Amino acid sequence: MSINWFPGHMVSARKKAAETMESTDLIIEVLDARLPEASCNPMIRELRLFRQRPCLKILNKADLADPAATQAWINFYNQQKDVKAVALSCKKPADVAKVPGLCQAIAPHRGTNLKPLRMMIMGIPNVGKSTLMNALLKRRVAAVGDEPAVTKNQQCFDLNDRMSITDTPGLMWPRIEHDSDGYMLAASHAIGRNAVIDEEVAEFLGNILLARYPALLTARYGCPIEGLDGIGVIEAVAKRRGFRLKGGMVDLEKASLALLTDYRTGALGRISLETPESRITMLAEHQLAQATKQESGKKPSARRHEDFTEQ
Repeated sequence: MSINWFPGHMVSARKKAAETMESTDLIIEVLDARLPEASCNPMIRELRLFRQRPCLKILNKADLADPAATQAWINFYNQQKDVKAVALSCKKPADVAKVPGLCQAIAPHRGTNLKPLRMMIMGIPNVGKSTLMNALLKRRVAAVGDEPAVTKNQQCFDLNDRMSITDTPGLMWPRIEHDSDGYMLAASHAIGRNAVIDEEVAEFLGNILLARYPALLTARYGCPIEGLDGIGVIEAVAKRRGFRLKGGMVDLEKASLALLTDYRTGALGRISLETPESRITMLAEHQLAQATKQESGKKPSARRHEDFTEQ
């Protein structure tokens, strides 16, 4: 199943973001540390590069991600031009307190009374932008919720006499080119449930867990994993939790939601859905598939991403 989710308000939000970026000095892009590149909106990158704005990439929810994978992503992003990456949790005041200093270091020519540093928080839905905004200002100015697309309008505030910050609505893009990106975004709850089927997303997640984190599955659900596939993981969760329908059939829908919730809350452990290496492999397989289609005379789908590496 191809997953796409682009609510109507995001069209105007993108236009407004493009206008605001013209008078912005630095972009703070909030990513999900468990799927940094899948949660990186290509439209934000295009806007930022067009305006030649430097970027602080915050890999949020780092406390839920695999530390080794997160470090690999930090190294990857810090090799890119005009990009500084940092892993933190926007729910931890000590982590958030580092952000203004990091921004100042990226744009040392700004940050005075005469030339305040104008920052703009951007990212996809439900990655923690509003949580970051509230933590920076030390008061609740942005609505926070577990559902994506809670924020629908821009807000600008003075962080101090030398810095201002604009919070923007979560932005998706019209077409998610890679199916695995859609599933990762759905698993992390960046996409509204009305656009996905929980059982399919949970099956995708189950397959990743079997391949990379089998010990965490066993520790959480106490079930042997030999011979299981993604659907088998859901069934095992249903049996372990006693999720049954009338007649004794396992309740796959309820078990799927339980598995997704355990992943989203960190109850399963620290899990990353992608690494720089797995990303490169996925893109290579995609390019091979496109080349095969061309050779067979089929028109390839239009590409959304530019080259993955941005040096």
